[in-house]
Amino acid sequence: MLKGLNQFEGEWQLSRIIKDRRNDVEGRLSGTATFTRSAPLELQYEEEGQLVYGQQPSMIATRRYIWRGFEGEHASKIAVAFEDGSPFHVIALDRSMPDDDHQCDPDFYHVSYDFTAWPEWEAVWRVVGPSKDYRMISRYKRM
Repeated sequence: MLKGLNQFEGEWQLSRIIKDRRNDVEGRLSGTATFTRSAPLELQYEEEGQLVYGQQPSMIATRRYIWRGFEGEHASKIAVAFEDGSPFHVIALDRSMPDDDHQCDPDFYHVSYDFTAWPEWEAVWRVVGPSKDYRMISRYKRM
């Protein structure tokens, strides 16, 4: 079982598959995800990779999030925020396969993490809304 935020610090190999059901397109990303310490209980998450989406030319894709740990009774949780600090979702590390939801009207996001093969892990997103219907599987492996 994961003990906390510190176990994510460092660089990870990232591979992602995006299955867009609405447009019947598949995307693939290959790159890196880096967790960098920015405060005692905070990591900056930054990913960059080469994305190929359907028949479109490949492009560089990037994302940034803030991962915040807790002390005391909530030490087994990580709050993930968007780059601007607004809340996104929570990861319950006391479960080997935690999940959470995020409502961003009109879209709904559900994430399922799988830490059972740690230090390899994955995050699976299911996103639905008026113009979205996709499943995104991101796999992480220590570099």
